[in-house]
Amino acid sequence: MIALITGATSGFGHAIALRLAKLGYKLIITGRRSERLEKLTKELQANFSIEVLPLCFDVRDNEACTKAILSLPANFKKIDLLINNAGLAAGTSPFQESDLADYDQMIDTNVKGLLYVTKLIVPGMIGAESGHIINISSIAGIEVYPTGSVYCASKHAVNAITKGLRLDLIKYGIKVSSISPGMAETEFSIVRNHGDEAKAKAVYAGLVPLNAEDIADTVEFIVTRPAHVSINDIQINPTQQANTYISHRKLVN
Repeated sequence: MIALITGATSGFGHAIALRLAKLGYKLIITGRRSERLEKLTKELQANFSIEVLPLCFDVRDNEACTKAILSLPANFKKIDLLINNAGLAAGTSPFQESDLADYDQMIDTNVKGLLYVTKLIVPGMIGAESGHIINISSIAGIEVYPTGSVYCASKHAVNAITKGLRLDLIKYGIKVSSISPGMAETEFSIVRNHGDEAKAKAVYAGLVPLNAEDIADTVEFIVTRPAHVSINDIQINPTQQANTYISHRKLVN
């Protein structure tokens, strides 16, 4: 079995790569940071008896996506599992004060990047009449919250694309799933706050957030179901988070 994971160099993607390697998948890992890809490749090869193919490209660049996927050697061409994990939030300002550059970054990565990669992988799955696509979405794709309008829009789009793919691909035996995490502590908030680690840390004050392993657990559950079972959509929150508005924080003096 071969899995392709976008955004594998940190956070959810890194944890998912380790988990799928443990399950025996051959891996194609992608990301923008070559040094991190090289480090993860060595880690996977040292700890698991699997083949690993690193591909360094930005999912926002359709030409780069196409070149990378078309470059796959014969022993990596039949992709059984696609994990669309690459994604981000940028900025925390209300809409009227926010930055158009942040909009472009979020929409180009979260929506267009997902479409570019999926469009390249789906024909092979159709030909094989099998395959599984898992899109990493967000609770933001279910509920909108203040200062998150464009990020939420991008994840609502991910959820709509997921449902549409499921309808279009069902006749080919292709499963399409989504995972929608609530608050999870990875590099996500650091990126969103443009590198301000203090602001990023404050997001999780007084509660125990999800972590990357929780999402890897969820992926493992989805991909280990019997062939006749499809897990369509999973929303997973920290116990202390009811929705995007209500969290129970225990402040420590």
